[in-house]
Parts: sequence; structure tokens; C-alpha cells
Amino acid sequence: MIGPLLFLDHVQDNQMQLAALFVAPKAEVPAPLTTETSQHSPELLARYDAKDVYRIRFALPADRPSTYSWDGQSFDVAGLDPSATRLAYVSCNGEEHGDLDRAGAERNAMWARLRQDHQAAPFSLLLHGGDQVYADEVTHGHPLSEDWPDRLPRDPSRADLDDLAAHLRERFMERYLAIYSAPEIADLMARVPSLMQWDDHDICDGWGSLRRSRTYSPVGQTLFDAARDAALVFQHATVDGDLPARFSDPDGLHLGWQIQIPGLRLAAPDLRSERTRREVMGHRGWKAMEMLASSPAPGRTLILSSVPLLGPRLSLLELLMVLTPSMQKYEDDLRDQWQSRAHRGAWVHMLELMTRIAAPQDQQVTVLSGEIHLATRAEMQMQNGKTLHQLVASGIAHRAPPRAWAKVLGALASWGDTPLRGHPIRIRRIPGQPSRYVAQRNYLTVERRQQDWQASWVFEDAGKTEPLAL
Repeated sequence: MIGPLLFLDHVQDNQMQLAALFVAPKAEVPAPLTTETSQHSPELLARYDAKDVYRIRFALPADRPSTYSWDGQSFDVAGLDPSATRLAYVSCNGEEHGDLDRAGAERNAMWARLRQDHQAAPFSLLLHGGDQVYADEVTHGHPLSEDWPDRLPRDPSRADLDDLAAHLRERFMERYLAIYSAPEIADLMARVPSLMQWDDHDICDGWGSLRRSRTYSPVGQTLFDAARDAALVFQHATVDGDLPARFSDPDGLHLGWQIQIPGLRLAAPDLRSERTRREVMGHRGWKAMEMLASSPAPGRTLILSSVPLLGPRLSLLELLMVLTPSMQKYEDDLRDQWQSRAHRGAWVHMLELMTRIAAPQDQQVTVLSGEIHLATRAEMQMQNGKTLHQLVASGIAHRAPPRAWAKVLGALASWGDTPLRGHPIRIRRIPGQPSRYVAQRNYLTVERRQQDWQASWVFEDAGKTEPLAL
């Protein structure tokens, strides 16, 4: 049996509303879960061919450490003490090809380090910034999707699409179970509540940046539906019609969410559900962001942007790829970015929303991002002498790309950019690092001590950086 895996549903009345996820063999039911005041029984969440998924919802104090028990084991949970909150941020937990064939000790080396980090100083929350799984190979093994996205059947039958849906459903489940069964990950997720934001590889490489003939095809829509159902179950411990209160849209047409506690607001827009080659978000996603910008939240707002919001000018590189046949296969990767020429208007709008969030004297905003398999940071100057900090940590399991790619991005970043007039963006060096982009596996820690915030990166080779004041 896999579990318990903790997910934060909501925070209300000084209580963390939590969901513990369990994946059990058929005919096996998880034991009840016990807190200091009550006992909670499991409920069936989803059935698969050889497994059943259960959930136990329960509450723990938000403002202090506490403990829950399950199956004879006790699990300490740090809580969300407003005066001392410690967060971990990870992204890119896998690789496009052969991820499940990698040796666990190599694949999960940074997870092991993160677990040791937690044992030394407990984390309050574990933020997963996208690509929790690399599902690119789930389409293999079925005639309708074997050659996705290069070749598609013209007119598949309803029966064949239903068979594909069943195939994909099982393959997505296997991906998540392979990840969650790793002890380095499972031990941590049993003690630190998770909040997750999905990105393209949780569906397929480049979802939303692929051509409409692919994403809107019957096979493409079947793939998206299977990925979305799996994300609800395994990234949020929920199903349609039962989304927790942190979600902006109870119908789940987009999966953006926010959590608010004294002095801290966490928000994750959904950059995939409504994405097209011309739009990063649809009207529902933008409406949620507008409401966020117009709602007071004294203290710090942390925005999770699975794709970096602040980045170098990519238009010249994008044009070069379009004009060079051998490089056109990478066009979708650049189309994924906020800095793509196709998304310039949306990018400016999102940056303007950041300035509105930070406009009140008692509010600050910081962006956490992943996706690029490198670590970096950026700044954008705002009004009242404030600075929008962006912290990029990627990836926790994906091996780093060649250092030459980091140098190319560093050269582009040296030009700077000012998409929002009067608010220049600059890519900065992480403390102690000689270049703007760091090609090592990594994760990020963000800590609050009273009103002060700081961040540190942990690199596979270079170790932990000196803290950066935010």
C-alpha cells in the first residue's frame, strides 16, 4: 500500500484541512487515521484495474506543530506558524524518455537530500511547480496514440476511443505510482502537505503549444481528459464535483487555486487547461488572476508560475528556430514560454497584474517558477522602490542540460528586456554562482522569520547557497 500522502485542501478557522491519499491493492482498505481529537475513515476515490485509491480528509492546527497516526505510525506535521514558515519548492520530477527505468538512488538523489533537509528543519509545505510526472510515454502501446503527435487516425470509432481512454488511464496511474512509491518521496509527502500546479509533461510534451489539429483531435482530447482526471486524483486527492475550497473554479474548467494565511498568500494560476498556441490562459484563468490582484492580502503573495514569468528576450531565438528546418522541432518549447512572440500581450498583462498586487504599501509579491531544467533568478523593478523577485528551481529529478545551453541563455539575458514600460527585467546571479543560469539539479527553500523572507537554492554539486533576502 502506498500512503499516506498529504495534500493541503484549504486553510480555514486556523485549521489545515488536509487529505491523505492511499493507493491499495484490490480488496485491501487503509486503516483509519487518528488525530489528537478524532478518528477518520477512508473513502473510495477511484478504481483501477489492480488498484483502488482512497482518501481520508481530516484537520490539524494551522498555527503550531501537531501529529497524526495511521497504522501504528506517528507522523509529525510542522504547521503554518505565521512567525516561522519554511517552504520547499520543486519542479521537473522526471525525464521525457526512460524515466521509470532509471536507478532509484540516482533518480531521487535530490529528493533524498530534501528529506534530510526536512529532518534537520521541518518544512511547512511542499510546493510542486509543474511536471510532477513525465507522461510522454503513456501514449505508447495503443494503436490510436502510438505515433502521437506526429500521426493521428483520421476518424477513430467511439469504441476505439473508449479503449484508448482506458489504456491511458492505467498508464497515468502507473506513472504516479512509480513516483510516489519511492521512499525518498513517500516519506516526505507523508509529513509535509503538498500543493501542486501542473505543466505540460503532466499531459504530454508541449501540451497547448502543439498545433490545434493535434490538441483538438479526438485522440488529443482523450489524452487531455485522462491526464486531467489523473492530476485531480494524484496531484490534488480529489475528483470532479468534489474540488476543495482553494480552487478558483469549483467546476474545474481551470485548476487555478489560492491559499491564504496571516501574512502569506499562495496562488497558482492554471497555465495549461485553457492554453492554446495563442493564449496562455482563457477568460476563466484571467478572471481568477484579476480577482487576486484586486483582493487585499497584507504580507507576501507567492505566485507559482510553472513557466518562468521573468525571462530573457526569446523572440530572436524563436525566429531562428522557425527559419531553420533542423531546429523547428524545438519551436513548441519556445512557444511554451511567456516570452514567446505569440504571448507578448498576455505577458505584459500578467506583469501589470504583479504590479497591482504589490501596489499597496503592506503587500509584496514573489514569483516561484521551474520548467527550464536550470536554476536562476530575476528581478523586475516596481513602484515604491519594491522589487518583484522571481526564483527558478528546476529540476529535482531531471538531469541538467549541457552547460552550453545555460551560457546561451545567459548571453540572451545580458541584453535585458522591458516589456512593461518603466519596469525593466534583469536576470541576476544566484548568490555564490558565477553565471546567471546554473546547470545542476536543484530545489529551492523559502523561509519566513517574522516579517523577513529569504530564499536558498540547494544544488547537487555546489550544495546550499547563501540566503537571498527578498
